[in-house]
Amino acid sequence: MKDKFQTGAIKAHQLTEVWNDYPEILQNKKIKLPVPKIEDFIGGMFAPGEFYYYTINFHDSSISGVHQNILKIHRLDNIPHNLKDIIDLIHPEDLEFVMKAERMAIEKMYEIGWENQKELKSSYCFRMDTGNGSYEMFHHQAIHTYRDERGNLLQAINIHSNVQHLIKENPYTVIISGIGSRSDFHQMYYDEKGKIKIDFSLTKREIQILSSLVEGLSAKEIAEKQNISYHTVTTHRKNILRKMNCNKVSELVKRAIEYGIV
Repeated sequence: MKDKFQTGAIKAHQLTEVWNDYPEILQNKKIKLPVPKIEDFIGGMFAPGEFYYYTINFHDSSISGVHQNILKIHRLDNIPHNLKDIIDLIHPEDLEFVMKAERMAIEKMYEIGWENQKELKSSYCFRMDTGNGSYEMFHHQAIHTYRDERGNLLQAINIHSNVQHLIKENPYTVIISGIGSRSDFHQMYYDEKGKIKIDFSLTKREIQILSSLVEGLSAKEIAEKQNISYHTVTTHRKNILRKMNCNKVSELVKRAIEYGIV
């Protein structure tokens, strides 16, 4: 057990170095950045369980604006102030995938166009310590919030949601999706043979409705929330069930989380 966690500590250090492999996009100058208004970004992020968020300043890996839920969820005594404190909570056996997932996300954003980074969200799952050495599955989402005039990344917001009640096994899926004016949706599955694309061909509207279904909203509530008719919602719901080969909404919700669609 000791050797496993020593290995985990080494990988945690390696994870903090992942972005340094991309010096052309990462700003390393010491810059004091304002904490962004989380509420301006949280609408583009979805939390299917208990969650918390924090802001990363990439020049020194410091974190700020940490939501108080982190204390309860991870049974911590104090609010963490460095990204390493978050990485230390990740299960040692999942750190290698987290590093691969970060690289997959960066490469896909490069492919789409790095200038669009502030309207792209990355997401994937991994296990985290919830206290007393107990690990549960978490859904990770990240949005870039500040960049310099050259497009170098300065800051990002991460949100972690406990999804243990929905999935027990990591689907090893990385999602890049558009927010705001963009409708991008790129789904990649990573296994020992490399990256494999899984495509359910869902439209942006279907993904929005699927996210609301995972939230537990009824068709009527979704119609009011998205300002569309009840009939339109039920039609989309029927199409989503067909595309994802599900017979009921509960099965759909589980599959959506397993494959990282929301």
